[in-house]
Amino acid sequence: MATVVQAIRLALHVGEQRLGVTDVFGQDVGPPLGGVFTQSQGLQTAWNSPLDERGIVGTAIGLALAGQRPVAEIQFCDYAFNMIDLLKLAGGICWSSAGDWNCPMVLMTPVGSGIRGSIYHSHSFDAQATRIAGWKIVMPSNPLDAYGLMLSAIADPNPVMFLAPKALMRSKALANERIPGEPDDERLLSKMIDAPLGDRSRWRPDWPDVRDFFVPIGKARICREGRHVSLVTYGRTVPIAVQAADQLAAEGIETEVIDLRSLSPYDWDTVKQSVRKTNRVLYLNEDTDVTNFGEHLLRRTIEELFYELYAPPRLLAGAHVPGIGLADALERASVPQLEHVAAALRELARHEV
Repeated sequence: MATVVQAIRLALHVGEQRLGVTDVFGQDVGPPLGGVFTQSQGLQTAWNSPLDERGIVGTAIGLALAGQRPVAEIQFCDYAFNMIDLLKLAGGICWSSAGDWNCPMVLMTPVGSGIRGSIYHSHSFDAQATRIAGWKIVMPSNPLDAYGLMLSAIADPNPVMFLAPKALMRSKALANERIPGEPDDERLLSKMIDAPLGDRSRWRPDWPDVRDFFVPIGKARICREGRHVSLVTYGRTVPIAVQAADQLAAEGIETEVIDLRSLSPYDWDTVKQSVRKTNRVLYLNEDTDVTNFGEHLLRRTIEELFYELYAPPRLLAGAHVPGIGLADALERASVPQLEHVAAALRELARHEV
């Protein structure tokens, strides 16, 4: 079964074969490395750019306005903060031209902690991304969603930011999350599309005949049904949420876990229906807890569902610190862990009106 990074690579291949992708580029995106996470190995349209984030985004905007369909990569989201003005420019093109101009570009970048990346390779970017109007923002938590969201991002006529959780890049699909058409044998898939170590100059991938599968941007996924408390999350914290819900089920607490998958637009209808069922909600992510995207969801919950709540809605997020420490203990103290999620759910579920 494919990993998240293999799913992204397969989607990019489908994009250049069937959806009109003309360029996949960024630092070390082309041969011989094929991306720092190997997500662009073997692609026909992949090429290496200078180490210049503003240049990468500016080039993508220019290509898109010239009728091309680029997929640009910022190697780590930690280096995206110096190009906010260009992201605002790209997001405003369709709106400011009254729909006369589109900007069909995808910007993909790895986000979050979990790889012991320390201060310059562990940032989140979801709060910053959702503040930039005009962009669609997606973040997968499993290989099938990574594949389907990337295809939807490529097909969209305007800019889409594809945030890929670093810690999940090598995670494998569950049995019900297989990409349509991928080989049954994961070793065969690796042999077909993973470049060998050493000299790659003569290597060519043998792409499997995967089929189109589009995950609609703006549609959440219910990972686990529950009736006592709702847990709304996305990205790296989705597997943690499911694990915590399974743990609490043994205590008689049934948690409904929702994977938003898309932060802009987001599926408020699914969230609202779940909160109305459970009357309790925990919002979970690993970005810093000051001006967090979860705070927006919490505010909307209070405004629209206040009289249906049995307990104050909660946000569990990362510590408001300048960066993530390199030591394992420091990283674990900076972002929510399984025990924190379980404790927050337990407290919410037992809160009496």
